[in-house]
Amino acid sequence: MITIALDGAGLEKLISAAVAAPSIHNSQPWHFRLRPETSILEVRARRERAVPITDPEGRAMLISVGAAVLNLRVAARHMGWAPVVRLLPDPAEPDLLADVELDQPSLATLPANAELFEAIWHRHTVRTPFADAPVPPAVLDRLAEAARAEQAVLHLPGAEERTRLLEITAEAERSNTTDPDHRRESRSWIQGPGAPPYGIPATALGPQDRSGHLPVRDFSAIEPAEHLPPTVFEAEPCIAVLATEHDRPVDWLRAGLALEHVLLVATVHQIRASLLHQAMEWPQLRWATRDPEHGPEYVQMLLRLGYGPEGAPTPRLQVGEVLDAEG
Repeated sequence: MITIALDGAGLEKLISAAVAAPSIHNSQPWHFRLRPETSILEVRARRERAVPITDPEGRAMLISVGAAVLNLRVAARHMGWAPVVRLLPDPAEPDLLADVELDQPSLATLPANAELFEAIWHRHTVRTPFADAPVPPAVLDRLAEAARAEQAVLHLPGAEERTRLLEITAEAERSNTTDPDHRRESRSWIQGPGAPPYGIPATALGPQDRSGHLPVRDFSAIEPAEHLPPTVFEAEPCIAVLATEHDRPVDWLRAGLALEHVLLVATVHQIRASLLHQAMEWPQLRWATRDPEHGPEYVQMLLRLGYGPEGAPTPRLQVGEVLDAEG
């Protein structure tokens, strides 16, 4: 029996937190439905906002949705619920990626969860250089713990492996830049004034690394007039590798939960992040990113971590555009 009322304002807070999650190209490929007779929130894929050339298998889409589910869980706990998350709850409904049951009230609100909830509103992808100051080992340990809590692992490679991963990412970025279909799709998600509230505003694009050492994604490739002046990025970037033991749709969702958990913990500690996904978009390069010393794992994302400005938020769809609250 429900003992905490889920009113309209509470439901809006839950969904607002969920949609603050990162998604590939800010595509926001999610939709939510409340089943009031059971107080279950369903989380579904919105395939019309997929990026089929970049993400033909839908792996990045499920990672994006998994990140939204993590935010939904954090917000529910913050509001006094003890949410139960089920991934892929109905094999007969492939677009039903998760449901979150809110029937049980929580006995206490943990301070750590309150910090994560506050971090939801300050976590932004940062595409500008970071300071050269290293991320403390104790903070990196906490990020690894956050990934493990979601059945994923976060590796912190040494200098030699980091160089190898950046070289692979650079090769992938060259492929994205020179392949007409990839370039066209990537550019289609850059939004100008008056555009729908998804995609990436041109004002949120970052500069390129003057040295070419750090291959950040160039959304405006082959359009030099749109480029910001190249600048100097950190000489020794902190790169983290997010991986899972298997590579099934449920693992992609878990990778999304792990990614957002890591990003929120990083935000709590004033660590900023940008995502290096380019190599994940080419099967042979994605496979090359794995380190055989870690066994047969599947790399899901590379993260660049460091100190820098909080970054600007990108637009989000309104709650009413992503929520069906009818019974």
